[in-house]
Order: sequence, then C-alpha cells, then structure tokens
Amino acid sequence: MKSIIIKDAQVVNEGKIISADVLIKNGHIEKIAPSIDAKADIELNGHGKYLIPGIIDDQVHFREPGLTHKSDLYTEPRAAVAGGVTSFMEMPNTKPSTLTQELLQDKYDIAARKSLANYSFFMGASNDNLEEVLKTDPERVCGVKAFMGSSTGNMLVDDPVTLDKLFAECSMLIATHCEDEATIRANAATYRVRYGEDVPIKCHPEIRNTEGCLKSSSLAVKLAKKHNTRLHILHISTADELDLFRNDIPLAEKRITTEVCVHHLYFSSDEYAELGTKIKCNPAIKAPAHRDALFPALLDNRLDIIATDHAPHTKEEKSNTYFKAPSGLPLVQHSLNIMLDFYFKGKISMERIVEKMCHAPAECFHVKQRGYIREGYHADLVLIDPDYYWTVQPNNIEFKCGWSPLEGRTLRGKVTHTIVSGHLAYANGVFNESQQGQRLLFEV
Repeated sequence: MKSIIIKDAQVVNEGKIISADVLIKNGHIEKIAPSIDAKADIELNGHGKYLIPGIIDDQVHFREPGLTHKSDLYTEPRAAVAGGVTSFMEMPNTKPSTLTQELLQDKYDIAARKSLANYSFFMGASNDNLEEVLKTDPERVCGVKAFMGSSTGNMLVDDPVTLDKLFAECSMLIATHCEDEATIRANAATYRVRYGEDVPIKCHPEIRNTEGCLKSSSLAVKLAKKHNTRLHILHISTADELDLFRNDIPLAEKRITTEVCVHHLYFSSDEYAELGTKIKCNPAIKAPAHRDALFPALLDNRLDIIATDHAPHTKEEKSNTYFKAPSGLPLVQHSLNIMLDFYFKGKISMERIVEKMCHAPAECFHVKQRGYIREGYHADLVLIDPDYYWTVQPNNIEFKCGWSPLEGRTLRGKVTHTIVSGHLAYANGVFNESQQGQRLLFEV
C-alpha cells in the first residue's frame, strides 16, 4: 500500500480546526503534526482545503441483491466516495430480504469484491426470524434493523409479542423505521376514496402523517426503556417526536439515539409542487415548521447523527402516479454538500458537521478506529476545496439511477480527494479501484 502525506491542511477534528500535516502508512494515520519532514509515495497539497474524517453514513439502501436495475454495491459506493462518504451501513430490504445469516453473509461477500467504500450490513428482523437475529455477531455487524412501518415483503415487524421479545432478547443495537402502519393504511384509504389513484403528491405528508411517526417512535422508546435495549431511531422527521429524546447526557451514555436525514433538514412540503415524487420518501418530507424544528434539535444534541437514507429508484419508477411511485431519493453523493450549504449560510460550523457525520456515527455504533483523525486509526480522510462552485447535472452524478433532486442547483465546496482505509480512492474526479474498502468492525 502506498504511503501518503497531506501537507498544510485545515484539519477539522474533535471540535477544533488546526493547520497540520498528516502522514499515512500501511492504511493507518501514522503522524499528525504542524509540519512533517517525511517522504511518501503520494503527496497531496492541502493548502486552503479542509481535511475531515471520512463520513460514516449509517443508513443507505444500495439495492443488491435483487434490485440492481436501480443501484448496486459497485455504483453506489463509488458515488459515496465521490461525496466524501468512506463507510456505509446498508439496510436489509433487498430481494431476498436479509433475514438469515446466510443471506447476510452473501451481501458481505459481494461488497468485499465490489465496494470502493468500507461497509457493514444490518441484519433484518421480521415477525418470525428472532432465532436468526440472535445469531448475529455484534463485533462484525452494525446492528439489527426493524421496520415498525413502511416496508416491503416480509420485513414489517408489527406483532406486539414479537416486538417485545426482540427488544427483550437482542443485545445489539436495534435501528428502527418508526411509522405506525395502521395509521398510514387508514389515511391512505381515506385519500383513495377522495382522489382514486391520482392522489396529489402534496398529500404525502398527510397520509404518512405526524401522528403515525409519533405513535411508532413512542412505542419504540417505551420498549427500549422497558428492556434497557440499545435503540437507534432512524430519520426523525417531525417536531412532535423531539421531546422523546435526551440532550442532558453525552452520546456515549445514551441508550436511545436518533438520526436526522439531510433531506428532512433541507426540503419541506413547499417543494412538492416543483419536485413532485422526486422527493417522495418515508417518512415524508413535511411542513416547513417540522423542518425548521429539526435543526435546533440537531444542534442541541437531541438528534445525534446526520445520514442520508440513500434510496435510489429509476426515473421511470418515480414518474408513476402517487401510490405506484416508490418512496426514496438518492443522496449519498451530495449529503456533505447539503451540510456545506448550511455551513456557508452560517447555520452550522464545520466542527459540528464533522461531529454529526463522522464522530457521532462512530460513537453510536462503536465502530473500531474510524470516525476521527487520530494517530493509529484507519486512514479514512476527505479533502474539501471550500471555494469550488459546481452544478449538479447528469454528467457528474455517480448514482446508477442517474438523477438527483438537486439537479440544476449550484453548490459551493467540492470533495477533491477521498482516502479509504489508506487508499487514495478518489482524486479530482478520477477513481482508483485497485483496492476495495474494508469490512467495519465494532467494539462490544
């Protein structure tokens, strides 16, 4: 493996920004100092650039196996790396769903062959696979995913007895999608009577409403407190849910943690008129008041992690009528840019972006030796040119689906280099695929 030295960068790490050189050898950070007098195989000029830890995205859908016409474990990790995401945790609702240890291992085997980024995969829970779930190795798997609403196939976990047993017996982190299915189905039936199949997209946050989110999240929190379960609630989208979460203790002491996604921070229901089903997702993007409540909760630590819920579909699929258009949008290449937009508007500091996208996922999931710029840690690093302006358009989108809800928008700040486990995987628009990413490991 080639050695790398990064010279004169603005290193953003652990609440500080310092000018420093960083030396990388054998895949790890060997030295961080104001000036390092050493030779390396590759020298990168960091002058005028930010150097941050690689982003850890704890919620993506990369669709392999079974849905590879949308995306796969080759294309989406490349897109992630282009956007500064060096590690991802992928969800189990593929085809077949990841409900056995054998199917889980199949995904790891595919990623080992194809993924440019570091990887981990959630074990899926269903109403009838608790025995398989309990076989999961907590040192080699990020967690267990439970869809308490909004899923496909056999992955909806809505049996009260099963849920209670899962929270009681699973010693691993349980990540939940929280929307009450009965509430959603009743709302959908009402709107079908009113509109037939041609429900206006603006009704999406009324069908998948605040009440459904709060009811399900409250149940998850109640179960976690009852059994002292390690719970992580994904993609919080409403102001109403925020009182469920604490900010009076450090993240390392929390048993219940939360995630907010970039699209719920960035978009509101006002934009359905322009973007339509391109921003249809579950939970729904809601009214501006909900969006505007999420940002203060992120800054005061009721919301712990920023992620994407990257969920690509083809243009043809998304162009369907309301009930037929699938939910989800592709974001893993542009999540950092969305947060940089907030930074340039003065809403968040670079230090807090790094805390929420790099440090906090590592702490929450107990990822071994990643998420920080520290001597001895794996060298997952990203160089950003803060003064580079560019426009999102089809010829620079790396997602397999080929589109983005950000198309046509001019962004400030660009990832110029991404180092994955000590390998320079991306440099000025060019990928180096001579080395794949590594499997994430976890402290127990």
